[in-house]
Amino acid sequence: MILDYRKLAKLKSTYVDALPKLINPKTGRIHSSFNQARAATGRLSSDNPNLQNIPIRDEAGRKIRKAFEPRDENHVLLAADYSQIELRLIAEISQDEAMLDAFVNGHDIHQATAAGVFNKKLDEVTPDERRAAKTVNFAIIYGAGATNLSKQLNIPRKEATVLIENYFKQYKGLKKYMTETVEFAREHGYVLTLMGRRRYLRDINARNGLERSNSERIAINTPIQGTAADMIKVAMINIHRALKEGNFKTKMIMQVHDELVFDIPKEELEKVSPIIEDLMKNAMPQLKVPILVGMDTGKNWLEAH
Repeated sequence: MILDYRKLAKLKSTYVDALPKLINPKTGRIHSSFNQARAATGRLSSDNPNLQNIPIRDEAGRKIRKAFEPRDENHVLLAADYSQIELRLIAEISQDEAMLDAFVNGHDIHQATAAGVFNKKLDEVTPDERRAAKTVNFAIIYGAGATNLSKQLNIPRKEATVLIENYFKQYKGLKKYMTETVEFAREHGYVLTLMGRRRYLRDINARNGLERSNSERIAINTPIQGTAADMIKVAMINIHRALKEGNFKTKMIMQVHDELVFDIPKEELEKVSPIIEDLMKNAMPQLKVPILVGMDTGKNWLEAH
């Protein structure tokens, strides 16, 4: 009950009480600021208010998204988001054959991972095994070790170690990428996104083991997160240009990590949706891995997500 109270009190103070006070008296709308160069990964950040941490996983938090509406009843909100973009990009960057194969053949990546890790056929994978594989997939991207994974999955550390070993047996190219990226960072002092943007890592050769291992994790993760950030920025520039050239009244109103939100006149929806999807998919046209974009519309942000 205390935890419930804390959660609801935080939602109330952070959003329910705060957001109405931020409404611009001239426009009757909320206008966030998006910062280009604040996040080290290259992602945009948002403040006054921060629209990027409005909850989505929690039922009470999701209701806050209902408050975000199009400008009038002749408009709808469209949310377009990249599907599993970081996993697709790690497959691309590492050129791991098994991972690329899974995406190219349209397999469920978490199911495919579970099949390899638990030595089963795809159709024999249980929901619990898929969930565990999903946790491993994302944990590895963020450089989590056996201790961290054992906590996340609530299993003994030994089991987590075996899971990670099996994971790297399945995705050998991924292990190679991680080793080579850390070596590159040690030698040059920075890592690169696919588009050539650098992130410098001053502690990559630090004597302090904790500082060094933190830098190694950042070295592994930055090319993935950073490329995803570059990609959505390129998509935003191209979409903005296309909307302007087509004299559309559609407005791009929000960017939340891998998601773009648009305020679209209903009569433009059929024309504009394919343009948005195409320009998001082809922001980096040279990729081998297929890029998928999920799109939905609604009379509020919750419906559209």
